[in-house]
Amino acid sequence: MTELTKKKVKVRFAPSPTGDLHVGNIRTALFDWAYARHTGGTFLFRIEDTDTTRVTDEYIQAAIETLKWLGLQWDEGPEVGGDNGPYLQSQRLDIYAGWAQKFLDQKDAYHCYCSPEELEAVREEQRKANVAPGYNGHCRDLTQDQIAAFKEQGRQGVVRMRMPDGSTTFTDEIRGDVTFDHKFVPDFVLVRADGSPLYTLAVAVDDVMMGVTHVLRGEDLLSSTPRQIRVYQAMRVALEDYPVFAHLPFVMGQDNAKLSKRNGEASIAWYREQGYLPEAICNYLALLGWSPGDDRENISMKELTELFTVEKVHSSPARFDMKKLEAINGDKIRALSLEEFATWTIPFLTKAKVITGTGAEIALVRKALPLIQERIVKLDEAPALLKFLFVKEFAIDADAIVKISDTSAKDILRRSLSELESLSTWNHGSIEAALRASLIEELGLKPRIAFTALRIATTGSAISPPLFESMELLGKDACLARISLALSL
Repeated sequence: MTELTKKKVKVRFAPSPTGDLHVGNIRTALFDWAYARHTGGTFLFRIEDTDTTRVTDEYIQAAIETLKWLGLQWDEGPEVGGDNGPYLQSQRLDIYAGWAQKFLDQKDAYHCYCSPEELEAVREEQRKANVAPGYNGHCRDLTQDQIAAFKEQGRQGVVRMRMPDGSTTFTDEIRGDVTFDHKFVPDFVLVRADGSPLYTLAVAVDDVMMGVTHVLRGEDLLSSTPRQIRVYQAMRVALEDYPVFAHLPFVMGQDNAKLSKRNGEASIAWYREQGYLPEAICNYLALLGWSPGDDRENISMKELTELFTVEKVHSSPARFDMKKLEAINGDKIRALSLEEFATWTIPFLTKAKVITGTGAEIALVRKALPLIQERIVKLDEAPALLKFLFVKEFAIDADAIVKISDTSAKDILRRSLSELESLSTWNHGSIEAALRASLIEELGLKPRIAFTALRIATTGSAISPPLFESMELLGKDACLARISLALSL
């Protein structure tokens, strides 16, 4: 690492929430948070909301709620406060305007009056000449008369930063030394004609003023780094006070294409609704581009903070694997205590209207949960497995009725009904013993044949929690009534 790591670390997560936060956003936030915790530094949360046409209050609140749900608590930012606020860029417009004016006064920046049509015409000529497209510096050295003429036409100028000749070289903590030739970094816009700041101005100003020491962000922002460094120069920031950059590798789908909804890219809200645990999401995302140094895949948040270093972040793209995420989620579910499992699962049962939330229902749920904890990989699977315990009007799944409609299935159900009616003790042990003796030992049936029919008759589905334990929870009267109903079908 560079000398700058000797300073107390301050990292920032600064999304522009134009929708719900996605996998890539959260992987960045997680690495920032883990690095801050590992180094004893500060995790700053900032909202980049200057694009008022796309960023809404709803999305901002959703971003805040998502970080809370994931357990990525910030030390400085919205709702927490700090010495460097406000932390919404829309509340810092005067600050950006002041710096833009300072750059103009220093001749580091200038007004550009080129119209969109003129800029497009230049780009078209560059394409025809097979030249890298970019601003041609037309307004760099306008005379006062030229400026007056443009204003007379009613043109509103943008503010552009002058890029000097030469190149920019910086050390990326993941990629090593990176150099950008300024031939490919033309003068760039800092402020739009309506006075609103662009990302490059706002992000650089905020990072300096908020004391950010390390910028961990996605590889897609690598090319913006020379522009930000140019803003630091115009701000007269000493070289040793520049933030350290570390650009995280892309996350790709299984088809080696950029993530899409088809191959893993969905909002974290979607994963939450599907029943993924926050620690499972963080565990899996931590492994996308980083490794603890061994083959472990199950990592706690505490272990992540102890082990995370930027040196262990890979430069090559990471591949998103939904199956691996599901496996980790299943492991995390099985590791929950019964009380924790109930806390996570009951809202899914309530939302699916399997239960209304009465005390008697909750008590039955708690008895049933151990039957499914080993069987599910997502919490949203619980309603389908437990609904048979709570239905007011019992019905058998249409595709399962076929499996109990033949003569042999009917014979199994009649024999089972006779055996169960005579049981004086109703628990899973006595139920299993009676049915195995009758159906398996006396009739010589295979368990799969014998018990599938009974499972369908009592739970309404060929897929359910363990049969005998389910029958115990359902109760004798309900089981007998359902078997009778199945026979009538």
